[in-house]
Amino acid sequence: MIRIRSLNKSFKGQRVFNDLNLDIPESRVTVIIGPSGTGKSVLMKHILGLIKPDSGNIFINGRDITTMKEIDLGEVRKEFGVCFQDAALFDSMNVGDNVGFPYTIHTKLSKERIREQVAGLLRDVGLSGIEEKMPSQLSGGMKKRVGFARAIAVDPRIVFFDEPSTSLDPIIAAGLDKLILDMRRLLGITVFVVTHDLASIRLIADRIVMLDRGRVIFTGTVADVERTGVPRVRQFFDRQPDKTIEARGVRTP
Repeated sequence: MIRIRSLNKSFKGQRVFNDLNLDIPESRVTVIIGPSGTGKSVLMKHILGLIKPDSGNIFINGRDITTMKEIDLGEVRKEFGVCFQDAALFDSMNVGDNVGFPYTIHTKLSKERIREQVAGLLRDVGLSGIEEKMPSQLSGGMKKRVGFARAIAVDPRIVFFDEPSTSLDPIIAAGLDKLILDMRRLLGITVFVVTHDLASIRLIADRIVMLDRGRVIFTGTVADVERTGVPRVRQFFDRQPDKTIEARGVRTP
């Protein structure tokens, strides 16, 4: 569904991607991992068309979005759903209006039909009947689930999650992981997840991609991770300290 070829990007002389190549398979959960600062979220923004590469190509269903005009890119984005790290709900809107916002922007559904759709989405994420609540009245886990409901509102083909379990307790995080798997199975959507959460990775990932120093250094399943001899991957999953940190005199207990 997504093909990335020879992607290059630098910010103020700092190289982020160096001829990066990657394929994202359809109807699977692909998890992007890597040390902080390796460009995981930047990669997601490139695929969303929010950042243009210095060179290279990004194909969505065979169409190169790097050469598209904004009006054509807008049409492609209708196939995307995005669940941001902080949920990114509109504070001035209640839950119902937040979840219904994509329908208001992208469809001509009546207000009554939108309310019906919103009720169904909130039921799907286990939050029936909270349409009138404001974001300030919700817990972190509830906000994430409302954000998920909004992300799948207009039947996207690809849903992006940026650190979905950040700031959530393990029980709530596990519930969100299950929700991702359920929605992927029921809707057949392609899921792209950026996360550091090892427990979540092991549970939801059909495919794991690790970025380091501007390139993809590993792709494989959870089982492949357990067998790999790639040092950087082993360090990440075994939670081994970075030698450069110890060399500076910072010792782990």
